[in-house]
Amino acid sequence: MKIRAYTPADEKGWLHCRVLAFLETAYFDNVLQEKESYAFPSIELVAEIEGKIAGLIDIEYETKEGAVCSRNSGLGGMIWHIAVHPYYSRQGVGQALLNEAEKIAKTRKLNYLEAWTRDDTWVQNWYEKMNFTMTDSYYHIYLEGNEIKSHFQSATEQLFPVSVFSHYTGENLKQFSGVQRKHQCVCYVKALNENGSIKSV
Repeated sequence: MKIRAYTPADEKGWLHCRVLAFLETAYFDNVLQEKESYAFPSIELVAEIEGKIAGLIDIEYETKEGAVCSRNSGLGGMIWHIAVHPYYSRQGVGQALLNEAEKIAKTRKLNYLEAWTRDDTWVQNWYEKMNFTMTDSYYHIYLEGNEIKSHFQSATEQLFPVSVFSHYTGENLKQFSGVQRKHQCVCYVKALNENGSIKSV
């Protein structure tokens, strides 16, 4: 396995790896047709095995506190993407990518890494195994058909929403008991120095 910097020639393999990895998670429908670019500096790495992209990690990081991440704990890096191709899962690919990214992050003087994920237990367990700490959460609510009528009303004549994706930051989940698809979106944070402390929002 070779961990190296992402290059534009990797885009197709990067996209294939990401979509196949995400199919096994609560982000199964979050499909990209092209790789994202970032407004701020980034650490973009891939794991290559036998010439194929086996894993990836993208971290956009701050040069000014609060520019990218949600903490107020010094300069941070946001993990926007981390994925391992299912064929190479459980072989330490994700950990190898994270370890290399952390080494680079420390040279960039970052104080912490931040990542948001949904309620896949195995994903949350992985972050905790990697010494991330859960700091806060909210909910992703998907509404379809009649579910929408209970929560939204169109303000535009003859415009009828058929699918709604929304963020819910409250605590009254009972009102969504009839909604088929909802996910807790959880923030995980990892300090990159021994004396680092992370503030919750």
